Amino acid sequence: MNNEWARLIIIFVTFAMSYWALLGIDFGRFLRKGRTVEAQILCVLLAMALSYLVVEFLFSLQVFMI
Repeated sequence: MNNEWARLIIIFVTFAMSYWALLGIDFGRFLRKGRTVEAQILCVLLAMALSYLVVEFLFSLQVFMI
């Protein structure tokens, strides 16, 4: 039970950090003009994917810590 709460908290923290970091990238350069909603959705999806990868990496390190 404790492990699930820790994982959930780490997911939210890494998502927030990933989203904040991705806001520094101008996705408007890669998309057509006037597609701001699509750029925002792309930023959220990339933040989700990045946070998932970071969480999986951190929890895979936990195996070696025991």
